[in-house]
Amino acid sequence: MREGKVQLIPLGGLGEIGKNSLAVRYGDDIIVIDCGLMFPEEEMLGIDVVIPDVSYLVENKNLVRAIVLTHGHEDHIGALPYVLPELNVPVYGTRLTLGLLEGKLEEHLSGYAADLRVVRPRESVEIGQFKVEFIRVSHSIPDAVAVALHTPIGVILHSGDFKVDHTPVDGETIDFHRLAQLGERGVLVLMSDSTNVERPGYTMSERVVGETFEETFRSSRNRIIIATFATNIHRIRQAILAARRYNRKVALAGRSMVNVVNIAQKLGYLDIPAGILVELEEAKRLPRHQVVILTTGSQGEPMSALTRMAMADHKLVEIIPGDTIIISAVPIPGNEKLVARVIDQLFKKGAEVLYEAVSGFHVSGHPSQEELKLMLNLTRPKFFIPIHGEYRMLIKHAELARELGIKPENIFVTENGQIVELNKKGGRFAGRVTAGRVLVDGLGVGDVGNIVLRDRRQLAKDGILIVVLTMDQESGQVVAGPEIISRGFVFVREAEQLLEEAKEQVKNTLEKCGGRGTTEWTGIKAEVREILSRFLYERTRRRPMILPIIMEV
Repeated sequence: MREGKVQLIPLGGLGEIGKNSLAVRYGDDIIVIDCGLMFPEEEMLGIDVVIPDVSYLVENKNLVRAIVLTHGHEDHIGALPYVLPELNVPVYGTRLTLGLLEGKLEEHLSGYAADLRVVRPRESVEIGQFKVEFIRVSHSIPDAVAVALHTPIGVILHSGDFKVDHTPVDGETIDFHRLAQLGERGVLVLMSDSTNVERPGYTMSERVVGETFEETFRSSRNRIIIATFATNIHRIRQAILAARRYNRKVALAGRSMVNVVNIAQKLGYLDIPAGILVELEEAKRLPRHQVVILTTGSQGEPMSALTRMAMADHKLVEIIPGDTIIISAVPIPGNEKLVARVIDQLFKKGAEVLYEAVSGFHVSGHPSQEELKLMLNLTRPKFFIPIHGEYRMLIKHAELARELGIKPENIFVTENGQIVELNKKGGRFAGRVTAGRVLVDGLGVGDVGNIVLRDRRQLAKDGILIVVLTMDQESGQVVAGPEIISRGFVFVREAEQLLEEAKEQVKNTLEKCGGRGTTEWTGIKAEVREILSRFLYERTRRRPMILPIIMEV
């Protein structure tokens, strides 16, 4: 790459919600901002999480100088346990962000010694040809920052996830002064969060949720269960304070809830009064009007604590009529059905369920239109790239920037893997790098691809038919079988006639093959599969997976 140009290479987070990751290259130095995961879409059967394809970084690992983190949410740090061993570079972040990352690394890579370097807002570090500055922003997790990369050709400002909260729970407001200073001196390019660009006005303060908690605690005469993201420490803090005011004890349910609260407490981001926290076993013995349970499961995840409660599958918590359950989150796109199913089950058990659609128990951590305009007007960038959002959101954000006077030719709506190359005079798209989705299934990373997913979808849709037969190795004659085993296709006793006819189809095919004296098992399997597939589709209009197995004697 020629000197005097900077390359911005998104590896995730564009055209999607989640797996945010951006590579910034100047000369022979690459800095990576965030490396997150996303949750699988409904058709990704069996997949646990999705992470960015970092082939470009691995191929250029000798140029990667550091990974810089904006905050501690999964969609910004969740892929690091899978990616960091491949790159083995320093990771910079604020205390809470690195505390949460350390917990994840210990869980996934026990014994791995990561080079984690703590920074504070308003601090700068020299990394290669970059000076990296951290600027405080408000978000739904403490210690969130925007990142300003000072390069020889200008400032690249990455907003991270942010909102404009004038009354934050922790009293730490967004650093308007520093953002305005950068704007005054000149920002080459702003890359800004697009998640809430479709919402007019302003995002409400987190304190609104605290006020709603107060009203509920005041009026409730039974147990209260609050489901929220474990990393939403501001919300957890407000729930605990409300519990103390109304003489309730607080119990934690869900592994991630326990882990995050412990980390936040240890690092000083969560001050829990003595005697408030109790174990779930003790909470069971207390009068119900003295109990609050903070739990995971606000996204309806099948194995989460709230879902297990709803399905009467939790060892320690049983939902009974009169319980007040607060869903303090909105469904991530794709999780709507899961959340709705859990809410339905809770209602069936006689609980009163309060959720975002009908109450004020959640506010977003992302900026609405007026806040996005404020960020653009404060920083006054020459170039603008909308990030963190589905494609329609990026387009809307680009329109917003045009309305505020940024030249259309200086706005780049881009995609994962597409290189945006900028200098002081102008910018252009400069090719692509490998980017996409790597699927994580159990301990397997990237070993489940499109073909495996296609097979899983076919199995889920139409089931499987296994044809077992034994053939003579020399003559190609059938010695035993065929036997047909069916799973997920038809119930054998009710479809006995159909399966007998299917066997006849296989026998006829084998007689033809045997008559030609063939012992080429691959060809025989292909013919059996084709004949049987055509026959079953004509009779049932279904296409089960057909798996012929030939044993030789």
